[in-house]
Amino acid sequence: MGLTEQIAGYREGRGDPARLVGEFRRTTLLVPLTNTDVDVDVERPFVAAGGLMSAVSGGIRWLYAFTDEEALARFACARGEDGREWPYLAMLGARLLDAVVPMSDRPAGVAVNVADGDGSMLFPPVAGIVPDAFAVDVDPGADGGHGAVA
Repeated sequence: MGLTEQIAGYREGRGDPARLVGEFRRTTLLVPLTNTDVDVDVERPFVAAGGLMSAVSGGIRWLYAFTDEEALARFACARGEDGREWPYLAMLGARLLDAVVPMSDRPAGVAVNVADGDGSMLFPPVAGIVPDAFAVDVDPGADGGHGAVA
């Protein structure tokens, strides 16, 4: 079962959160870039020019990610920007969570297929999804510095 099927099952109340996150981590996602004129700076992937496309809401940076080019095209259309080329990086969900999220300037999560209404899913910056050191629900000072759910 692929990620879109896992999302559908979860949204219908028959999904398993652990399986959903596991499938997300194993899935290659398309992450749009903000500008093609500038190479992505791997040290600062959220800079305005040439960075990974994201939005900030409620103090959380949400990285946009899509399961396929059709889902990305629906996002472009919803923004009224379907007449231009949309460059993207293809990367595993695990890399987004384990390597990219820790580089953010604030708590970060991933918004998958955001233009798809009932087919969309948010993967927030919480324990079990992002590394504990970057989860908003983990107190890094508790449990001798090893982290514990607050």
